[in-house]
Amino acid sequence: MKKAAFLLWIAAALLALSGCRVIRIEEAERTPLKYTVVDSARIPEEAAALIEEKKAAEFQMIYQSGEDMYLIKGYGRQMSGGYSIQVTELSLSSAAVLFKTKLIGPSEESQGSEPSYPYIVVKTEYREEPVQFQ
Repeated sequence: MKKAAFLLWIAAALLALSGCRVIRIEEAERTPLKYTVVDSARIPEEAAALIEEKKAAEFQMIYQSGEDMYLIKGYGRQMSGGYSIQVTELSLSSAAVLFKTKLIGPSEESQGSEPSYPYIVVKTEYREEPVQFQ
């Protein structure tokens, strides 16, 4: 009985593996985009209101104003202050705009006792391509 079960398991594994194949995905070349990190006092009023609404949870959004596009990434409620956000990439591929950020935790001396809601607003030229947040 054990031998039959073992042979059945081997047959199932071979059948499952026969449908698998390696697919090579090549990413197109990316062009860095120029951007400016926007100070909270210079965020358009409507975008600031949306940020205030959504800041308690992690969020991402795009806000357009004329020829400008604002990419906004929030990290939700954090237990203390002192966080910063780094833009690791803002680039254009053939298919999309890629926006990567990284949340950097506070140092021991800059940690506050009050919760904070870190977010970043980046202003760049408006693009038709979809935006991928990472």
